[in-house]
Amino acid sequence: MILESWQNIKQVVVIGLGMTGLSVVRYLSSLPYNLAIKVVDTREHPPGVESLPQGVELSCGGWPYDWMKNADLIVVNPGIALSTPELQQAVQNGIPVVGDIELFAWHVDKPVIAITGSNGKSTVTDLAGVVSNASGVKAVIGGNIGVPALDLLKQDADLYILELSSFQLETTSSLCLMAAAFLNLSEDHMDRYLDIEAYRQAKLRIFAHAQSGIVNADDLATYPEQQDLRLIEFSLDKHTEFHVASIDGREFLCHRDAPILAADELNLVGRHNMANALVVLALLNEAGVDVAAGLDALKAYKGLAHRCQIVSDRQGVKWVNDSKATNVASTLAALSGLSLPGKLYLLVGGDGKGADFSELGPVLQALNVQLCCFGQDGPRLLPLTKDSKYFETLEEIVQWVSTRVESGDMVMLSPACASFDQFDNFMARGEAFAALARQYS
Repeated sequence: MILESWQNIKQVVVIGLGMTGLSVVRYLSSLPYNLAIKVVDTREHPPGVESLPQGVELSCGGWPYDWMKNADLIVVNPGIALSTPELQQAVQNGIPVVGDIELFAWHVDKPVIAITGSNGKSTVTDLAGVVSNASGVKAVIGGNIGVPALDLLKQDADLYILELSSFQLETTSSLCLMAAAFLNLSEDHMDRYLDIEAYRQAKLRIFAHAQSGIVNADDLATYPEQQDLRLIEFSLDKHTEFHVASIDGREFLCHRDAPILAADELNLVGRHNMANALVVLALLNEAGVDVAAGLDALKAYKGLAHRCQIVSDRQGVKWVNDSKATNVASTLAALSGLSLPGKLYLLVGGDGKGADFSELGPVLQALNVQLCCFGQDGPRLLPLTKDSKYFETLEEIVQWVSTRVESGDMVMLSPACASFDQFDNFMARGEAFAALARQYS
């Protein structure tokens, strides 16, 4: 679908309100086409109703058949699966069904780079923006992180940097990218996809109109099937274009054979963050950004909230908020290379989204760990270690742990699950943990 075809669109139905839905409504309302905009939300009391512009009709609690049937265009929130019968019926009736990223693709006239993957994409997106701006190229970031993509169009920028989820990519077909990165693939969202291959195929859509693809040589599932795409590989273990090399006993991030900076100069903790830094360097190199002036910003970057974030460090006990670990692979990354003088109190649980937790077992058995399980799928995590205990809430865990911790111990929230059984989102869960940590530590 091309921009000129707006002339044939009169009725637009936006499915799903909230932050993304409102950004879509604002964008559509700004177009010079006198569109009739209607919003459908299957919730009885969706967020954002008070912010809807006058003249935009809203239907709550179901699917209005006539609205769907008479739509010229449907714009769907990424949280709603394309397999939903009502959307499938619209597709069969020949009605275009797109997401907000596709609308962004029709409008954007500046360079765009984008990142997807099961884990690390928010850190890479944010860090790429920080380094780009420090290097003198004005970048704005958004998409699946922070600002909805359509709202970015109002900002002055030389470069757009998008984090894209598999859900967003399902409804995106014409986004042209200077560079696209697929960081890694691990089991996630198995409550939405038939299997992990279906999930992977959704992620691979990021490469459809990319000039170059950045792929993980340590995870071959990130490689696209198209043969004509120029690939740039990164690796922690292999000598690829962007890699880690040991020079005189010290690890360096390298481009080809040239060291860029020493890994121990990064403030970010963990080998997975060395990989994230490599991807940032690769993406910005493809975007034509000279990162030399931004290396100090790369070194100084301390990461995002809710991602291995120390929220309290008192009496020798570190309290770590890794609430963004909403799947098994993310928790495994947090535990990788962890070495403590004392005991790890690991808080896990929530909505497991149908995941297999067994991969955590061998890693946990090699650690001095007390497993504290909570929430909907907490009972499924109990068998992973001999020292496991179930709690109803985070507060119960923190109260119990606070009477037992000693200097050298760490208390880490890295749930390996989504938050929706008890919290609105992972941010609310992380903020609750951080407040409790400060209260009881």
